[in-house]
Amino acid sequence: MDILEAIKTRKSIRGFKSNPVSKDILKAILEAAVHAPSAMNTQPWEFTIIAGDVLEKVKHDNIYRLRAGIPTKPEHQVVGWTKDSIYRDRQVELAKKIFRVMEIPREDKEKRADWMERGFRFFDAPVAIIIAVDRSLSDEGPLLDCGAVMQNICLAALVYGLGTCIEDQGVIYADVIREHTGLPPSKKILIAIAVGFPDGSRPENTIESDREAVDSFTTWHGFD
Repeated sequence: MDILEAIKTRKSIRGFKSNPVSKDILKAILEAAVHAPSAMNTQPWEFTIIAGDVLEKVKHDNIYRLRAGIPTKPEHQVVGWTKDSIYRDRQVELAKKIFRVMEIPREDKEKRADWMERGFRFFDAPVAIIIAVDRSLSDEGPLLDCGAVMQNICLAALVYGLGTCIEDQGVIYADVIREHTGLPPSKKILIAIAVGFPDGSRPENTIESDREAVDSFTTWHGFD
């Protein structure tokens, strides 16, 4: 798979096989990913990889808090668009696609709640990569760098037949992550990447989100 094919075919996987992913493969992915560019070579990203019993405990405690109505405490806010915007429209359109292929009607609150819980369980992936940065850094500074390393992780995973889903639900109960990993308060939790072998039988894995035409948001200057 060449780099352009990887970029164009990568998509979010929301249904995984239970097969474990070896530490050696994960380390190889990270060793490739950290070649991402960063401002003045600061390399601000820090990874916490969880699997096995630790991941199961995180999933369990996330769901317990969610069902108990305990407010989430995200350390990085991902959702930030206004209600009446193209960004909100795109998010809604994706949700409609998911609910359609999953056969979840709008009025079925039980199925919708179950779908939400899957996000808090990292979509039942066997591995979760938690990305954090040191709190001594600015709030915005490391985000571009971490975005680059996240993309590299997702692309490198394809080489090993793995799927990924960048998602925040698994880490918005940040205290759960800290309790089970010992991640200190000096580190700010940004995001998670669910990692595993895609389950081809899951209808949600057939979804491919739309992309706007490049000309719709690009201006050109100085070209004939």
